[in-house]
Amino acid sequence: MGGILAGAIAAAFALSAVATVFIMRRRSRHRSRTISKRSRMSRFSVKIDGVRCFKFEEMARATNNFDLLAQVGQGGYGKVYRGTLDDGEIVAIKRAHEDSLQGSKEFCTEIELLSRLHHRNLVSLVGYCDEADEQMLVYEYMPNGTLRDHLSSKAKLSPGFGLRLHIALGASKGILYLHTDANPPIFHRDVKASNILLDSKFVPKVADFGLSRLAPVPDIEGTLAGHVSTVVKGTPGYLDPEYFLTHKLTDKSDVYSLGVVFLEMLTGMKPIEHGKNIVREVNKAYQSGNISEIVDSRMGLCPPDCINRFLLLATKCCQDETDARPSMSEIVRELEVILRMMPEADLVLLETTDTDSADMSKSLSTSSATGTSFVTQTSGSVNASSGVLSEVLSPR
Repeated sequence: MGGILAGAIAAAFALSAVATVFIMRRRSRHRSRTISKRSRMSRFSVKIDGVRCFKFEEMARATNNFDLLAQVGQGGYGKVYRGTLDDGEIVAIKRAHEDSLQGSKEFCTEIELLSRLHHRNLVSLVGYCDEADEQMLVYEYMPNGTLRDHLSSKAKLSPGFGLRLHIALGASKGILYLHTDANPPIFHRDVKASNILLDSKFVPKVADFGLSRLAPVPDIEGTLAGHVSTVVKGTPGYLDPEYFLTHKLTDKSDVYSLGVVFLEMLTGMKPIEHGKNIVREVNKAYQSGNISEIVDSRMGLCPPDCINRFLLLATKCCQDETDARPSMSEIVRELEVILRMMPEADLVLLETTDTDSADMSKSLSTSSATGTSFVTQTSGSVNASSGVLSEVLSPR
């Protein structure tokens, strides 16, 4: 009797093992078919005008098999690599983390959207890769890195005030395009200095925008909510306080973040550093009359009235209340006015150095050669190191 029972148990275990192997093989075949189908879709079915579809092997060759030395950055989406395509073109390749992968349909929709965005101040999409468990976006490469790189205290050369204004204006125009001319409109949601890239001529280009931030569009009756209800995402220090509290993303959320970038450009500070918030620090300097102590001395000689107007614009952008902030079109107009107020000598310098990186380096180092211990105007009556700046309206 015991032998019969033991045999029955052994047979049951054997049947269970066979069934397990059968199920696992079936799942494996199903997964292989899914991957194969996904790969075929990306290679043969998906054709998007204006962008190239790359194979995984091409991306691996371009980055020397995603060598650590080729990695130039990392973000929420994934790692970024500098790559050289087979035709010699240098590109930036964003390789998605596993948890950032989308379905082929969603990924294709995002590529179609990105392929329609064309503006001088937006990073251009070159192509994409969508194979098996890999998704990559391929962008034009920006040889001069990010704005944050050049504002860092570790930067060898720092932009003068005139160049910072040009960068501010270009970035603002790029964001204005996303809000008003993209179809459908897009709220960026993560405007920050490290998402403003600089090409070989230091032309600013806004990066890291996508489908997940589509703005609301009018319904059949033409009404518009004006905001998107979404899980709060963004970078600490740049987050719109109202968006953080209400989860309602609007165009003014990008305005707040851009205002923080402006404050970085004016002060050289990070949004949050050593427990200090840049918006609060600037407001305290206003109230105590010590603006000159926080202005970045590396900017060199620049007119106090231009500094004041730029600072006032930045603080308006960083108002807690959404309605108190200017629109992107108002920001662009004000920056154009400030640039027209700049001395002609500074503007001529910018025009003559807008040819290549080597000449631009001369522009960056001009302030260092002339002394950068204060902010002043040669034809004016004051310099910022004395703590005497023309009156700026309270930001509150």
